[in-house]
Formats: sequence, C-alpha cells, structure tokens
Amino acid sequence: MIESTPARKALDELDLLILDLLQKESQLSNADLARRVKLSPPATHARVKRLESEGFINRHVAILDQSMFGFTLVCFILLSTNLHQAEQLEEFEQEIKSMPEVLEFQCLTGEYDYMLKVANRNKEELQSFIRKLNYFTFVGRIQTIVSIREIKNTTTLPIV
Repeated sequence: MIESTPARKALDELDLLILDLLQKESQLSNADLARRVKLSPPATHARVKRLESEGFINRHVAILDQSMFGFTLVCFILLSTNLHQAEQLEEFEQEIKSMPEVLEFQCLTGEYDYMLKVANRNKEELQSFIRKLNYFTFVGRIQTIVSIREIKNTTTLPIV
C-alpha cells in the first residue's frame, strides 16, 4: 500500500482509478472513461476537470518513440558546480532547462550536483552538447554515462 499523504487523502478510490486509467491510456474518451469507472459521463468529466485544477493532472502528452526520430543515443550526464549563490544557480538551471536535448534535469545530493538525461542522434551531437556545458566556467566535473539498452521507461506512478 502506498503511504498516505495529505494530497492522497483528498482523493477517493474513484479519483485514483480515473488517474490510473488516464496515466496508462490518456486518449480514453470521456465516455469510455466513464464506462470503465462506472460513472456518468458528466460526473466523470467534472472529476477530471477537478483533478486538473487541483494539480493532480499536470498535463496531457503524447510520448514519442525516440528511435523513430533518430534519437538513439541516450545519456545521463552528471555535473558538479562550484556555484553557491541562489541567483546564479537559478540562472544556470534556467539555461539547462531551455536546452531541447535535455529530457530530464535533476538536482542531486552526494558527489554530483545535477543529473541530466539527454537524447542525441549520434556521438557528434553528444560532443557538441558537452561543449555547451563546458562553456559554463563554474561547471567543475562532467561525467557522461551512455545507455546501451533501455530496460524500463514509464511515466506511470503506482497509485492504486
């Protein structure tokens, strides 16, 4: 069982079922969703709109197959910086967030300060991206880890 949080307490079992179905099958029509949760379409629609407005549903997206677009080189890049002022860190983070190659950007504890998940088409694109990172004079260490095979990739949270 998933630990109870204040946000989770605001959800009933029907909300959780709706969220679980939508995160697995985002293109379900309201009528199909209503049928699956055994609720009327207007009541289902109202619940989905409430879940969106309360922030439980962040956005609706189509997840593309990276390899179909030639993005066959997925890397994890670890960065350490010598920045300590909040304003500089925020500027750096905004700059990295704006880079289209960056799929994920995490702030870490431990030896490295950040981890980026980056998609590139080839090693030349990766090399160019690393050069961009090296322009930041305060980036101390960069470690690049190339994924040789994806074993699991999901956006589905285990909420039910």
